[in-house]
Amino acid sequence: MGIETPLLNNSNNHSNGDLHDVGESKKLGSVVREFGIESKRLWKLAGPAIFTSICQYSLGALTQTYAGLVGEIELAAVSVENSVIAGLAFGVMLGMGSALETLCGQAYGAGRLRMLGIYMQRSWVILLTTACLLVPIYVFAPPILELIGETTEISEAAGRFALWMLPQLFAYALNFPIQKFLQSQRKVMVMAWISAIVLVFHAVFSWLFILKLGYGLVGAAVMLNTSWWLIIIGQLLYIFITKSDGAWSGFSWLAFADLWGFVKLSLASAVMLCLEFWYLMILVVITGRLPNPLIPVDAISICMNIQGWDAMIALGFNAAISVRVSNELGAGNARLAKFAVAVVSVTSVTIGVICMCVVFGTRDIFPYLFTSSDAVAAETTKLAILLGVTVLLNSLQPVLSGVAVGAGWQWLVAYINIGCYYIVGLPAGILLGFTFGFGVMGIWSGMIGGICLQTLILIVVTSITNWRREAEEAGDRVKRWGGSLDQ
Repeated sequence: MGIETPLLNNSNNHSNGDLHDVGESKKLGSVVREFGIESKRLWKLAGPAIFTSICQYSLGALTQTYAGLVGEIELAAVSVENSVIAGLAFGVMLGMGSALETLCGQAYGAGRLRMLGIYMQRSWVILLTTACLLVPIYVFAPPILELIGETTEISEAAGRFALWMLPQLFAYALNFPIQKFLQSQRKVMVMAWISAIVLVFHAVFSWLFILKLGYGLVGAAVMLNTSWWLIIIGQLLYIFITKSDGAWSGFSWLAFADLWGFVKLSLASAVMLCLEFWYLMILVVITGRLPNPLIPVDAISICMNIQGWDAMIALGFNAAISVRVSNELGAGNARLAKFAVAVVSVTSVTIGVICMCVVFGTRDIFPYLFTSSDAVAAETTKLAILLGVTVLLNSLQPVLSGVAVGAGWQWLVAYINIGCYYIVGLPAGILLGFTFGFGVMGIWSGMIGGICLQTLILIVVTSITNWRREAEEAGDRVKRWGGSLDQ
């Protein structure tokens, strides 16, 4: 007996250990399955959203390319108008329209479909009013551009082009609320198809008007405006004809109710996203203040071009996680919202690592796609290290911003952005670049420090978030801003 008992105990211990291993294996298998399911949900949203962003980004890029084939002053006019005047308007409109990602997403998750159409109309009222307030920037573009250092010739050409591009400003005001309305219902393929068809139309007719018929900047403006309005008309026709599964029930005077609450959330979204959107644009402006800035500005412009294309991927994930978080919080599914954040973070960082490796691996090659100057190419190759780091950071940072939009934390992130970007990152970049003499490398390094700090803070905020409480607040928000509407 004295011998058998230990053997029996050992047998039980092995049995318990085997059961524990089986349990751990099942648990791991369950997590892997859940990860796969959530990844499918994510890519169904992110894939078309990325494609749509690339198509719409390509409208301006193609116009710029065709303008460059006309002449240097035409290229400068389109480039400056796109990056400064239209870039300013784009940032404000995208930011203010992003309030709908919170409201429409949470209302959809809560099953309050009719509220989505009302929310979209309220956003139209706010954004069209904002567009009217931005008109003077287009009208007085030449002195504004001269004030920030552009030559008189370029400022006047860009100013004329800006006046012709006023219809695009009002297209932005309608387009961004429509996009958030459709995204929140996961109708992203509709936007992808419409954007793809319009891009083909834009490529063919821009060539015809700008180059073949010789209309130059006037032809460029007419085609770019037309293409943006075709996107809006296509999306509206889809909404009006299909009723968007009940989310659209016609125009309503309720669009003018509770506007102040909408304005506050829209302003918070605008401040949050504009602070992010303009941060790296400022890098080019500051670099232009360096002694002998021509080569550094050309090099940083090439890097920002690469960063712009990479940002389209991040923008797709930003939209996808915003929809997933807002939908799940609106439905009261706190655990699924938290799990969606984990899945999208792992996915986007993995893609960021791949993109960073591509930048590092091609740093001696890709500069020559944009320039024939060996001096500019050498400077760009040197900056590729910082570009790779920025690409990696910007794979996660927009995702965390998307989580913030989906959860309704816009003001919190706006304050974080002000502190990290403009109180820490920007002064650090100026100090390193000018005071310590590191030039463009120092400017960019300091600004990367701001992105790192902001990303770390958002990781901490997301990690300590009480998702159950966020789900309760989403339910309260839906009731507070739409309780009077029928389901």
